[in-house]
Amino acid sequence: MGAGHSHSHDHRHGQGGHGRAFAIGILLNSAFVLVEAGFGLWSGSMALVADAGHNLSDVMSLLIAWGAAYMSTRPANSRYTYGYKSSSILAALANAGLLLVALGAILFETIDRLFDPRPVEGWTMIAVAGVGIVINTATALLFVRGSKHDINIRAAFLHMAADALVSVGVVIAGVAILLTGVLLIDPLTSLVIVAIIGWGTWGLLKDSVKMGLLAVPEKIDEAEVRGYLAGLPGVAAVHALHIWPMSTTETALTAHLVMPGGHPGDAFLDAIAHELEHRFSIEYATVQVEVGERGCAQHGHGAC
Repeated sequence: MGAGHSHSHDHRHGQGGHGRAFAIGILLNSAFVLVEAGFGLWSGSMALVADAGHNLSDVMSLLIAWGAAYMSTRPANSRYTYGYKSSSILAALANAGLLLVALGAILFETIDRLFDPRPVEGWTMIAVAGVGIVINTATALLFVRGSKHDINIRAAFLHMAADALVSVGVVIAGVAILLTGVLLIDPLTSLVIVAIIGWGTWGLLKDSVKMGLLAVPEKIDEAEVRGYLAGLPGVAAVHALHIWPMSTTETALTAHLVMPGGHPGDAFLDAIAHELEHRFSIEYATVQVEVGERGCAQHGHGAC
């Protein structure tokens, strides 16, 4: 019997490379919260004060995502033998929840205004929302590249993109109402925005839950990986194959290979680890070699 593993590469770039983007985004949005709250109190617009509170929650979401990205780079120890990589998955789940709460608050206010339309707060509200468009769009763009490969970064991107959309809706609806006097434009615009944000949030929540349940990452075909291992020279069967996300950017694998001819040596295991990483993007692979088929029936780890 033998086992082999490989995870010697430094994978910090996947989680820790957005520190500057997080810092800029947090500073910009914190400043905007203060400005928006100040103008809201000055103009008597409770809508602006309420939106400042909502934007403060976005600052919190950025802090959560940044904290998780940092924790993911921390080394393993005797208590957390995998390190803190899964914190990025927890952060993505938390931010998906925050987005749902924000959507619920917007929807509640929208429904209220459908039945009780109220005039907009004037050009002050529109001007501040315009500033919000610039800040939230700029912050979202800081995360657009990373959002394609890391759902923790995607959560930060969605928060900022959602706020930018809300601000766009405020400006469009505000101008349209001032020009036409039709108050229902405001809540109807909000409903469209809620639908758009809700669609993106559902995808984030679904992917976060899958990762939390250790599902095989979408980018990996379990059958293809099994076929590759089963097709290796000397391998009679593959069982106890498990593939799961260690973080929002890294994947691990364990597998038992039944090889009646005996252990083929460390070079064989190193070659498997190399191929799994470069072909399937599985960075952490542990493979156990067995000389008989007792593992299949005895441990019930899957079909051989």
